[in-house]
Amino acid sequence: MKAFDKNYKLLDEMYRDEYFPDFLVDKVKGELQKVIDLLETGETNTEVIQEKLDEMVYAINDLQEEFDENGSEIETVARDCIGENIGYVLKWFGISIDVEEAIRERDW
Repeated sequence: MKAFDKNYKLLDEMYRDEYFPDFLVDKVKGELQKVIDLLETGETNTEVIQEKLDEMVYAINDLQEEFDENGSEIETVARDCIGENIGYVLKWFGISIDVEEAIRERDW
């Protein structure tokens, strides 16, 4: 079992941008952490991993209204940041799922 890169700052770009409230970025990070937790168990079945990725994306989709209520939205910067982070996580663990496929259920 491999631990995630302790030096990688998840969603760093979103945290550095005041447009995104930190408490909401924390929620997105929490969903991403669930995927990392699964991968740290040594899971390599891409169907199982994709299911967890879909769950993560559905949860992030559900945060859109809360972002809006706080004067923000999951837009280009956030979309790119989340995608890049997913790509890094998948590469770190050697999982061959394309980023676009990984976040296929997004509506942001």
